[in-house]
Amino acid sequence: AAMPKSIHSAEYRVFLDLLRQFRLEAGLTQIDLAKRMNVTQTFISKCERGDRRMDVLELAHFCAAMGSSLADFVARLSGRL
Repeated sequence: AAMPKSIHSAEYRVFLDLLRQFRLEAGLTQIDLAKRMNVTQTFISKCERGDRRMDVLELAHFCAAMGSSLADFVARLSGRL
């Protein structure tokens, strides 16, 4: 099956929800995470809302800043898709 090109697909929504969940489980606000990543809170918000599509390298940086691994994130994501 072809992958939908929209960043607003149901699968991308699952991805975004998990991204936010990981941040909350780490006990971090968007501001906390932004400081750890040396980016703005607005950048974090845009990523979590889906206004800005993330690539795998950015996801790895998010995971590291949240004290998790990319492998853990992908494992949990694959269980939800």
